[in-house]
Amino acid sequence: MTLSRFKPGRAGFRIIRTAALSACFLLTSHVYAKDVVTIGIGTQNTTTNTVTGGIVIKELGLLDKYLPKTGKYANVEFKFDWQNFTSGPPVTNGMMANKIQIGMMGDYPLLINGANGQQSKGNETELIAVIAYNAFGAGNGLVVHKDSPYYQLSDLKGKNVSVPFGSAAHGMLLQAMQARGWPEDYWNLVSQTPEIGTTNLQEKKIDGHADFVPFAELLPYRGFARKIFDGAETKVPTFHGIVVRKDFAKKYPEVVIAYIRAMMDADDWVRKNPKLAAEKIEQWTKIEKEVVYIFLGPNGIHTMDPTIKPVLVNAVKTSFGILQKLGRVKQFDVDAWVNESYLRDAFKERGLNYDAQKQTLANYDIQGKDPVCDKTISNPKNAGEIWIDGGDIVPLSSPLCTFMGINKYQGAGKKIAVAYVFDQALGIKVFADRAFYAVSGSGSKLEVMPFLLKKDAEASAAKTGGTVATYEQVLAKMEK
Repeated sequence: MTLSRFKPGRAGFRIIRTAALSACFLLTSHVYAKDVVTIGIGTQNTTTNTVTGGIVIKELGLLDKYLPKTGKYANVEFKFDWQNFTSGPPVTNGMMANKIQIGMMGDYPLLINGANGQQSKGNETELIAVIAYNAFGAGNGLVVHKDSPYYQLSDLKGKNVSVPFGSAAHGMLLQAMQARGWPEDYWNLVSQTPEIGTTNLQEKKIDGHADFVPFAELLPYRGFARKIFDGAETKVPTFHGIVVRKDFAKKYPEVVIAYIRAMMDADDWVRKNPKLAAEKIEQWTKIEKEVVYIFLGPNGIHTMDPTIKPVLVNAVKTSFGILQKLGRVKQFDVDAWVNESYLRDAFKERGLNYDAQKQTLANYDIQGKDPVCDKTISNPKNAGEIWIDGGDIVPLSSPLCTFMGINKYQGAGKKIAVAYVFDQALGIKVFADRAFYAVSGSGSKLEVMPFLLKKDAEASAAKTGGTVATYEQVLAKMEK
C-alpha cells in the first residue's frame, strides 16, 4: 500500500490531528518559554533608613512597573529573592558568593563590601545609590541603661561596651576614639548583635551599647535606655546605600535603573504622607511608628536622597583611612567603586536634574500652622510636633509652644503618643520626653531650649543664667 492511496478513517484523522496539535504545542512552548532570572536582594528591614530601598519597594510592588519588558528582555522573567538581615556583613557574604546581586548597608559595611569585591576578581561591587543619610553622623549612637550614672563617653573608661563589629556604629566608635586620642583598650569593647546588646543592656550585663539606626532611638523610646553619645558629635557624615555586583549591573543595566526609580517612588510615598508611611512600616518591620517617624518624617534624622554626594564619598575615604591605620583594610579605590551612571539615567528618565540634586543637603520640612500659639511654622529646626494617640500629628512653632500644646491636649483628656523637638546643639530631632532642657526666664518671657545630652543643656544654662530641667519639670512649669 502506497502513501498516496492511503485514506485514513475517523480514528486515523484523530491521531493525525492530535499529533499535529502536540507538535504545535511543543513548537509554541519552545518559542515562548520565559528565561527566568532570579535576583537576590539583601535588605535590612529593621534598619529604618534602608526601608525605602527594600521593604517599601517589596510591599508596594514598586519595581514591577519599571522592569524592562521589551527588546532583549521580551523573553525574560525576573523573580526576586528578598533576603532580610539585621546587619551589613552577611549581605556582603551573600554578594561575594553571588547569591545576592543587590544589597544595602551602612557606610562602614559598604566600605568593607567594596574593598572585598576589589580584592576578589569577578566579585567586584559598585555603589550605585544612597538610600538615606545624615550629613553630620546622626543615626548611630551609644546608649546606657536609664538608671546608669554615665552621661558621656569618658565615663565609660574601663567599662564593658558592646557594638556590632563591622557596623556603622563600630566605625563611629573608632572615629570618636581616634579624635580623642584614646587607645583601643580605653574600654572593653565586645561584639554583640543589636538583639543581644539590647537584652544585655536591659539586664544591666553591660555598661553601654553602641548601635546603628534605629536602636539608639528605639531603646530609649522603649523606656529602658538613655543615649549619651550621638554620631552627630563626630561631624562625619553617615549613610546607607545600595551596592550591586558589577557583573550583574553590566549584564542588566536597565534592571539597576528600574530599582533606583522604584526607590525614588518609595521616597515620594513616604514624603507624601509620613504618618501613614510610619504606620505601614511599623506593620512590616515591627519598629514602632514613632521611631520610624523620627528618622523619616519631615526634618527627620535622615534625609532620603539617592544622589551620591561628594561629602559622603569623602566620608568613606576618611573611614578607609581610619581602618587602614588600624590594619583592618588593606587597599580600596573608592572612586573606582562609585558608579553614578545608573542614577543619572534614572533621573533623566524622570525629567530631573541629577547634578542640582547632588549639590543640596535639604530635607523636607515641617510645615503648617501652629494651632496653640497661632503662628505659621517659619523655622522648622526650632519647631516641635505632637503626635496625639490615635489622632493627628500637630506642628508647633517652638519648643515652648510644644510644651504649651502638650499641657493643653492632656488637659483636654487626650493622650500624647510622643512629642518631638530639636536639639539646639546637634540640630537633630529628638524625643521631647528623653531630652534635657536649659530653662530661663519666667511667665511670658520663659525660654525653653532642648538638648539630647545633659552636658549641652548644662553649658547652655550656664551661659543664660538658667537651670537644667527634665521633660517633667518643664511640663510642671506649664501647669502653673
